[in-house]
Amino acid sequence: MEKDPLFTVLKLACDAEEKAALQLKSIQSDKQKYQGQLEVLNNYRLDYMKQMGQQQGKTLSANHYSQFHQFIKQVDNAISQQVNVLKDAETQVIYRQNNWQEKQQKRKAVEMLLDQKAQKRVHAENLREQKMSDEFAMQQFIRKKPRQ
Repeated sequence: MEKDPLFTVLKLACDAEEKAALQLKSIQSDKQKYQGQLEVLNNYRLDYMKQMGQQQGKTLSANHYSQFHQFIKQVDNAISQQVNVLKDAETQVIYRQNNWQEKQQKRKAVEMLLDQKAQKRVHAENLREQKMSDEFAMQQFIRKKPRQ
């Protein structure tokens, strides 16, 4: 029996699905990393604000106060940038997940076609065997039948 071209299609579909799964796993890992970086920045800002809160009531120079606000502004900018990076990663996760599911559906469709073809072959073989068995039984019957 010659090899069905659908097996080649199935292999390509499996390879595409595997590649899509790896891409999804990679972007999910990146997203977790970005989330962790955002948490670090938020905690850093909170700690710095607590430190400045402890300075309340003490005399601060205008220069020190200005540096504090400038630093907080830089941290806030970094947080804002990290939020954007995280949002982009979340968008990519959704895209990659949809892509992987699409590849998975294609693979399953090819597997279903191969399964249907196999079932048809088995059915055709069963019919052929039944026909041969019937012919053999008919021949036996004809041979054993008394001639008149």
